[in-house]
Amino acid sequence: MHGSIDESTGPGAAPRAVREDRFARLRLMRTPTVGPVTYAQLLARYGTAAAALEAIPDMARKGGGKPPAVPSRASVEKEVAAVEAAGARYLFLGLPGYPAMLAATNAAPPALIVRGQRSLLDRPVVGMVGARNASAAACRFARGLAAELGARGVTVASGLARGIDTAAHQGSLEAGTVGVIAGGIDVVYPPENAALQEEIATRGLLVAEQPPGIEPRARHFPYRNRIIAGLAQAVLVVEAAPRSGSLITARYAGDFGREVLAVPGSPLDPRAQGCNQLIREGATLVQSADDVLEALRPIDPRAALADPSAGGGYGAPRVTADADDADRLAVLELLGATAVPVDEIVRQSHRPPAIVQTVLLELELAGRLTRHAGGQVSLDG
Repeated sequence: MHGSIDESTGPGAAPRAVREDRFARLRLMRTPTVGPVTYAQLLARYGTAAAALEAIPDMARKGGGKPPAVPSRASVEKEVAAVEAAGARYLFLGLPGYPAMLAATNAAPPALIVRGQRSLLDRPVVGMVGARNASAAACRFARGLAAELGARGVTVASGLARGIDTAAHQGSLEAGTVGVIAGGIDVVYPPENAALQEEIATRGLLVAEQPPGIEPRARHFPYRNRIIAGLAQAVLVVEAAPRSGSLITARYAGDFGREVLAVPGSPLDPRAQGCNQLIREGATLVQSADDVLEALRPIDPRAALADPSAGGGYGAPRVTADADDADRLAVLELLGATAVPVDEIVRQSHRPPAIVQTVLLELELAGRLTRHAGGQVSLDG
């Protein structure tokens, strides 16, 4: 029953204690108003997921709202059973097995659900993305480039979408490809990629953030894009319109300090405008696998060997800054419907960062705060 959450217990670990901790982590991460940033801050503050769960009601009340409904033990057990039924398992942030490159980002999911060859993430990873309505020439280029990168020891990750994503997976399937999907690990999307998705799960690695059974919605695709960018040392855009999900992935890569690469295209083709724009803004121009490999060389290979248990494992450092009513008022006065950087709130409130983060945490748990990309927040209502 518990195989999907019992892996990587480590020498001398108590299986029951480990299992209980992971159930608590799942309840915490599935709690409404607890996103990746909030999850990490709660673990840093309280040390364990169980302690964080106990603290949520009081923190939400201090934030001026009702406590969120924490999922029951039974609902989490149902999810774990569905993960096992799909032949998948969990990788928990802060515990061995979680990909180090993704763990190093500020938006790492608390847990991934994976099926297939986890070891593919130990090789250099390049994200390859592009237009769904890609040209035949671009798909052929992506397929050939992915095959060559795979043959030269690089894992190609993409999002299993139509067009460039599909071509990238097809080209790199032989060497091992990583497919990051927007829905549950047991949900096929798009339908025509059913056979490809199953083949990736068998011969490569399939990665999901959403629980089993969740159909992909529009809001899930940017979440998927951040995972592709976080897993990769570089993101290559083969063909993309000026406003597309591929450029969102490229922006995430830039925010995470990863290399952004782009294949140039004809200025007469709207599908090439996004790539040409990226190159104009400083992305590395790519015409061959050698160009991609050259972009990867400056990255210290030791970075991929960083301690995977950093940031949320057992014995996480405790953060105990408590806010008073004056602190809460000072922060609230600076918040509104327009997103503002947290650094700016710290600066104008004249409060220590830990105090500001505590107030923001209380507001978010109360359902009154929304976090945005780039470390920005806004007040709801």
